[in-house]
Amino acid sequence: MDKEERQDKARALHKQGCNCCQAVVMAYADRLPIDGQHAMDVAAPFGRGLSGCREVCGCVSGMAMVCGLTGHTDQVRPLIEKFREENGDIVCGRLLQMGKKPCPEMVAYSAGLLSEIL
Repeated sequence: MDKEERQDKARALHKQGCNCCQAVVMAYADRLPIDGQHAMDVAAPFGRGLSGCREVCGCVSGMAMVCGLTGHTDQVRPLIEKFREENGDIVCGRLLQMGKKPCPEMVAYSAGLLSEIL
């Protein structure tokens, strides 16, 4: 899948009810060493800023999970910095207050960032 397909998949998954973390992780399910159900289960508590606490954005957590599962842990910090630069923060509550991008667009953006390293 190319970058745009990954972005479309992540956006669609979010619109179908996946949380932000799940949508980012599942956009790369075909590249993960675990099955899709396990990926969904592991990502579930990281949505809505860590179980609804509105802390670290689920998109950021999802990117970190995909990097960890695919052996790209050295890329986590650069991805976080790119996300912060583009969106102004990495904290869910503050991102929602800023209202720069709706969640489905941040999910798509995050899936696109991952495509640059995978």
